[in-house]
Amino acid sequence: MNGVTVIGAGLAGCEAAWQLAKRGVPVALWEMKPARRSPAHVADTFAELVCSNSLRSDELTNAVGLLKAEMRRLDSVILRCADAHRVPAGGALAVDREGFSAAVTETIRACPLITVEEREAESIPAGRVIVATGPLTDGPLAAEIARLTGSDGLHFFDAVAPIVTLESVDRENAFFASRYDKGDADYVNCPMDKETYTAFVRELASAEEAALHGFDDGGVFEGCMPVEVMARRGEDTLRYGPLKPVGLRDPRTGREPWAVVQLRRDNAAGTLYNLVGFQTHLKFPEQRRVFSMIPALRSAEYVRYGVMHRNTYLDSPRVLDRYYCLRSDKRISFAGQMTGVEGYVESAASGLLAGLEAARAALGLPPADFPAETAIGALALYVSGGSVGDFQPMNVNFGLIPPLGKRVKGKRNKNAALSARSLAIIDTMIEEGKI
Repeated sequence: MNGVTVIGAGLAGCEAAWQLAKRGVPVALWEMKPARRSPAHVADTFAELVCSNSLRSDELTNAVGLLKAEMRRLDSVILRCADAHRVPAGGALAVDREGFSAAVTETIRACPLITVEEREAESIPAGRVIVATGPLTDGPLAAEIARLTGSDGLHFFDAVAPIVTLESVDRENAFFASRYDKGDADYVNCPMDKETYTAFVRELASAEEAALHGFDDGGVFEGCMPVEVMARRGEDTLRYGPLKPVGLRDPRTGREPWAVVQLRRDNAAGTLYNLVGFQTHLKFPEQRRVFSMIPALRSAEYVRYGVMHRNTYLDSPRVLDRYYCLRSDKRISFAGQMTGVEGYVESAASGLLAGLEAARAALGLPPADFPAETAIGALALYVSGGSVGDFQPMNVNFGLIPPLGKRVKGKRNKNAALSARSLAIIDTMIEEGKI
């Protein structure tokens, strides 16, 4: 049997390789690390989380929770390792990033049908290939992709939040709690009164940004909006966004604060916390100066400052089909953020579908054809042609999934019913041997 080459050992590439190997298809997994790293990577392990350590909600009333549930039913290596290395985060799935990445690396390297080759792809090899090289793909490979797609691609800018040590947080000005007291008190909440918040937003909006060629506010993807950009959109923008105080009560006052900065655990030991929603590309000294205006972070020790980098993605509705295959050359598939899916889970899901469908093609089986009623299928169908107007990166959401055809009272109940329908479809597909 001819094998499949997977280029890139990120979330999508590892998931694609795993799904292929599970079905008996040999895989050559190419990874350029450790010889070379992208500007966003610092470790030599696979599936490195370069931004947040959160895989977002784990609840079936949330679309990404449904997507994870579907992937668990299909033995996702990413979800298997994430579940094994989760850290407390309320109703979300957050992981110890180093433990998670090490577990994925060990699992992939131990798989007998996956051969890891430490090499950088400068072109797309012969045979069936899945390209999962990420949104920072550059050099000769990027040039070949541009040639194959007839486009230089689109772009947006992605930002990373800072990480601080817990011991440096002023506990007198912070409290542990989860929003609406949901689950355990997993977040460190840093409240601000109106006067402090107003001064903070004013300084944040005028703070000096790091040099970034070609940056403009219009080029920023809404899902990764830097806090300084949000601050410039209006005084209350942050207070209705990542700093919203809703569902949080300061035990010192018994009242809801004016604004709250939340810190989420970033490692299993609970010594490091990231600033939730604080993606930024301010200069490092400016981050320390402005963020120190948050009372609980006056003396915070930063183990990583926020950074920003350019991400590229394909004009997928024009060039990819529902299997993430290149319309002009079906032997070549793409997976991950470069397809225009947004988020860790969505990237892994695209790798799962691309790997599963490539395996079925290699085995001479008909496509699985995940329907739009499933989160995996709905995301792929959106990426391959479901957008209207200019294509933009997309997180999974229930708006991509066809309605139930009957009225269900309450949004949570409706979402739960959509999830139940989807999981029933996935279970049937498994029972019938379609996936």
